[in-house]
Order: sequence, then structure tokens, then C-alpha cells
Amino acid sequence: MIRAEEPGDYEAIAELNRLAFGGEGEAALVAKLREWPGFITELSLVAVKVGKIVGHLLISPVEIAPEQGLARAIPALSLAPMAVLPEFQNQGIGSALVRRGLEEARRLGHGIVVVVGHPHYYPRFGFEPARPRGLEAPFPVPDEAFLALELVPGALKEVRGMVVYPPAFDEVS
Repeated sequence: MIRAEEPGDYEAIAELNRLAFGGEGEAALVAKLREWPGFITELSLVAVKVGKIVGHLLISPVEIAPEQGLARAIPALSLAPMAVLPEFQNQGIGSALVRRGLEEARRLGHGIVVVVGHPHYYPRFGFEPARPRGLEAPFPVPDEAFLALELVPGALKEVRGMVVYPPAFDEVS
């Protein structure tokens, strides 16, 4: 079962991220993003199996800072982090979370999602390299790992610029 997170899930989500990533960074990121005014509860999803939270996905608002000549920043989303407990990996849980998260983002009216992730995993959901589409990451990342997806056809057509992440991404390592 996949559902939106609830306050009683916070500690289980933190522990899941610690186990999946082998450290505190992603758990701290999720906690800080929850406190951020732009946090979208419907886009923080958990996968529950036999009464236990076994997966978590967070999609957060970002902006694409325009290149010179464009009037305003373009709203977009970032998929990060996505984690599944090690003993539940390779069972389709991560894929189900990503599909549901993208469906929810589309339902909420969002048009663009970026992800820094495995270049052999995210293309199955329609993600493509972001740099050829005119997007830049604010930090060093291999071209093949910086990906973008149009939730609305044509959403990236005339978009060029730097993806600007919420401050929480800078505050945790």
C-alpha cells in the first residue's frame, strides 16, 4: 500500500533513510524539508508492507532560475530522496513509489520534475538527461545522472536555466 506520510511515520521514515543510505544525510534532509513552507504533504509518500514502512519517496518544489531575458523563475519539482529498506529492495516498491509520486505531482498540476539519480533506473519512468533540455544543476553532477521529466507535454520547451533547490539541500551533507 502506498499513501501520504503521517506525523506518526516520521521516525520510521528517518530510520528507513538511515538504513537505505548508510548515514544521516537523507534523514536530516527529509526532516528539514518538512519544516520548509514549500513542503507538499501529498508528495511525501510511504510504502507499507505487512504493517511496516518499507519505502519512502519525497518530491519537493524547486525553481528553474531563468537565463537572461526570461521574466520569472519557472516552478518545478525535485524527486529526492527515494529509499527502500535493503531487505525489500528489488521487489518493485521503489518503482511503485516513483509512479505514484509522479501521478500525484501531475494531479496537483505540476509540469516538470528533476532528479539526480541512477541513469539506468529513472529513464524507465520517462526521465531524460536534463542538460540537453537546457537545465543546469547548481552542483557538480555527471550529465547522465541529472535527469528531467515533463509531466505536461511541452513543459520544458522554452525553459532554460539553473535548478534552485530549497535551502535544506545546502544545509545537510
